[in-house]
Amino acid sequence: MSANENQPDNGRAADRHRRPSGISDETVAAVGKLSEALETTERARGHLYEFHQLTGGADLALGEAADMLRVAGHHQLADRLSTELIGRNVLAGRWTFQVVEEYDEGYYAVFRELERTVRDRLVGGRTHVYEAEMKEARRTEGLPGHAARPDITEG
Repeated sequence: MSANENQPDNGRAADRHRRPSGISDETVAAVGKLSEALETTERARGHLYEFHQLTGGADLALGEAADMLRVAGHHQLADRLSTELIGRNVLAGRWTFQVVEEYDEGYYAVFRELERTVRDRLVGGRTHVYEAEMKEARRTEGLPGHAARPDITEG
């Protein structure tokens, strides 16, 4: 009897990553592609927050630059920075926090809700089924660094 026979799940993904019975390869691939798209959107959202923080930091630095120009005797240029650029909307009527909020409450919220709905209806809400199957196909059972799950002692 092999070690795997003593522990039947030794070489399998955790239940939360296993394909429910009766689900086709095409369905698993489609849900996997949707999850990939959401992950890309998560990255884009991170860049949007980066844009928000960088733009806010730049606006604060502009204030310092205007103050420094005033001290250096360049009042007219300091006034232009203060009135034309500092505190200016980045889009019509919006500072970056408003852009972030609109994105989060609109596109991002709908995307997350629909991704969850698709997973719930097609794979019982399970996450990363496609990736877990890819891992199983690519790993070398029994070698260090190739365990199916973190709770399995490696070879």
